[in-house]
Amino acid sequence: MSEFWLISAPGDQENLQALERMNTVTSKSNLSYNTKFSIPDFKVGTLDSLVGLSDELGKLDTFAESLIKRMAQSVVEVMEDAKGKVPENLLANGGLKEKMKYLKIDLTSFVTHFEWDMAKYPAKQPLVSVVDTLAKQLAQIETDLKSRTAAYNTLKTNLENLEKKSMGNLFTRTLSDIVSKEDFVLDSEYLITLLVIVPKPSYTQWQKTYESLSDMVVPRSTKLIAEDNEGGLFTVTLFRKVIEDFKTKAKENKFTVREFYYDEKEIKREREEMSRLLSDKKQQYQTSCVALKKGSSTFPDHKVKVTPLGTPDRPAAGQTDRERESEGEGEGPLLRWLKVNFSEAFIAWIHLKALRVFVESVLRYGLPVNFQAVLLQPHKKSSTKRLREVLNSVFRHLDQVAAASILDASVEIPGLQLNNQDYFPYVYFHIDLSLLD
Repeated sequence: MSEFWLISAPGDQENLQALERMNTVTSKSNLSYNTKFSIPDFKVGTLDSLVGLSDELGKLDTFAESLIKRMAQSVVEVMEDAKGKVPENLLANGGLKEKMKYLKIDLTSFVTHFEWDMAKYPAKQPLVSVVDTLAKQLAQIETDLKSRTAAYNTLKTNLENLEKKSMGNLFTRTLSDIVSKEDFVLDSEYLITLLVIVPKPSYTQWQKTYESLSDMVVPRSTKLIAEDNEGGLFTVTLFRKVIEDFKTKAKENKFTVREFYYDEKEIKREREEMSRLLSDKKQQYQTSCVALKKGSSTFPDHKVKVTPLGTPDRPAAGQTDRERESEGEGEGPLLRWLKVNFSEAFIAWIHLKALRVFVESVLRYGLPVNFQAVLLQPHKKSSTKRLREVLNSVFRHLDQVAAASILDASVEIPGLQLNNQDYFPYVYFHIDLSLLD
């Protein structure tokens, strides 16, 4: 499953034993895969400031999750011709371990082996500053995402509008990709070539009558140049001064004159515009996705899929110059930006989860800071109810009112505005990696 439960309990002996009981029961019953979740010690400040920070972190968490889902969906849209490879492009940078630093790993592996990035988010700074750094980073990514996707969507819309012109029947579609210069009498002061749509059952009638629909029609000047399911597009050449009379007589005979005058420069411009838009759209993704180069890590108990990331000044171990040069080859600028910034946003989101656990644990369990965070990955959807029952039983002693309220929905928890189903005796946050659902 791509679902995780991030919980914490006090770090005293009694509760560490409770965590061991939880591990034993969940392991024997095959309910979940559990790992410790390391969170650094932060500068706590006042409890009042933590209460305000808790609210801000909740909003920021929701915003970050929404952002990475939008970015994942943007990857789907850009890779419309290779949607099966989308998960291979939704990766996170490998983390802080030296051997993983220059690799990209799957999201599950990043979460289960999470380490706080001290360089990017120094734990020695006040918590408010750390949260502010994360908020500004995510806000900037969203601003750039809006700008880039708006430009891409404008490109798609313009291309679709041009493509629509080449669809439909002969009455509505563009004719610039059908006609040629040779079909027309051009640069004549007296003569002009018109295009007439003739219903298929009336082809014979047209051939017999077009010369007599008006005076001054050039004999044997008609030619069928295109047709669809309903009719055909014929040329006819006549003198300019009888155009209106010819149109009237043609209409009476259910022949339709298309308002089209051959302009070589305009036709060339339209064709070039179509080619440019197709090229621009393709360049945002291009045709090849970099395949994942599968390797293995030394992490115990969990397999990690990796792709060499490589950097100009420090190559990934075992990567040749040729491999580094080809990394990212075939990717357009939008896809490349989405991949890099999806990773940044996802990493920021998991750091936000860690901050939420820290703040809520201090608010719930008090000072001095002493708690243990654990990451649980339920093995299957059907086991989540039983897993919840085990957790509620093991940690019931932490909050008797909350434990009772779980069994009785009518019991209200004093001082809390949450729905009882959202509150448990232990600190709990949910992480769902089903970003494309």
